[in-house]
Amino acid sequence: MIFPRALISIALLSTSSAFAPASSSSHPRLPASCIHSTTEAAVVQDAVANSDISSNPGDRDILIRAARGEQVERTPVWLMRQAGRYMSAFRQYSDKYPFRERSETPSMAIELSLQCHRAYGMDGIIMFSDILTPLPTLGIEFDVVKGIGPVISTEVRNEADVAKLADEAKVDFDKTLPFIREILGTLSKEAEEANTSLIGFVGAPFTLAAYTIEGKSSKHCLRTKKMMMADDSGSSKAISIFLDKLATMIGNYGCHQIECGAQVIQVFESWAHQMSPKQFEQFGKPAAQKAIKIIKEKYPDVPVIYFANGGSSYLELQRDMGADMIAVDWSVDMAEARKILGPDIPISGNVDPTILFGTKEQIEEAVRECIDKAGGPGKHLLNLGHGVMQGTPEEAVGWLVDECKRYKGKDA
Repeated sequence: MIFPRALISIALLSTSSAFAPASSSSHPRLPASCIHSTTEAAVVQDAVANSDISSNPGDRDILIRAARGEQVERTPVWLMRQAGRYMSAFRQYSDKYPFRERSETPSMAIELSLQCHRAYGMDGIIMFSDILTPLPTLGIEFDVVKGIGPVISTEVRNEADVAKLADEAKVDFDKTLPFIREILGTLSKEAEEANTSLIGFVGAPFTLAAYTIEGKSSKHCLRTKKMMMADDSGSSKAISIFLDKLATMIGNYGCHQIECGAQVIQVFESWAHQMSPKQFEQFGKPAAQKAIKIIKEKYPDVPVIYFANGGSSYLELQRDMGADMIAVDWSVDMAEARKILGPDIPISGNVDPTILFGTKEQIEEAVRECIDKAGGPGKHLLNLGHGVMQGTPEEAVGWLVDECKRYKGKDA
């Protein structure tokens, strides 16, 4: 479903509507006060009338079917960080409210989840949240500080620290994260009305462990690597115990999201670049596999996508993650990634996010090239190879989505 780009620049979010999720109907309804001239009104009317890509019945689950590995009628598309600061409507919240207030207040989280879909019509709505959101269920406290990023105050350095954390098997997500059910429940209804899918997500165990151990974003992840070396030498098993605890919690959290309405789960190994292939095999991979297995054993029909950011150097080790689909970052050529993974493993990705700062023609060419290298239209799930960057021109996102939905192949 494509929505007119002209609406982006003239639809202003009023203070009175700031906490109410807007309708996900076919086209946003603008109050007369939002259209400042007859010229702008004509632009909107022309955009609606000439939108050449309409919603089809199959759009409701096209992303889900692709994530399961089915060949679909066209290449579906969604974007990591599609709900983000590149959108002026999003910044009206992020400039005013702290991250956790936005992500844990249902009315705000719902609105921020829907803004991008109303503007661009991706094939999925993803819940506005964070991979760190479930950490407090184990007694790990964090905040997201503007200009700094996540800051975790709970120290985990040794086996005694891990032992102090809550029992991962007894976490009650409705009690500890009550906002999740309301957010996903509402978004599920919105997704159905918008004829699209609802995406949930979790952070992989290694990434959450490293964030916690380092206490914040880290260039070298030295504390975590020292703990991995201590584990390898047998002097401390703290990180292995911690990873196992996180894997159980994350797997159960993914199940909880499904029970609340999510139809697809993406597992983000955001710090995959901090692991060597050996470290991935020894630490990151088994923990992620455990979390994925928990989800798949309970909900075998719900597709799980695994994304290791910076993990393309050991892509061959990701063939047996247990996920339905592997998402790849932008640092590997899509044709090479397809070759490494093999023809039987569904793949997602991997347009370079910086291409969105290019021309319309360059963006459209990058979309077509990625689709062709993945096997052609309907053979993979298009995404960026990382998230939409702050400062990305809003219209560029629309060009990417439109071209993906429009492209029928080199011989069409």
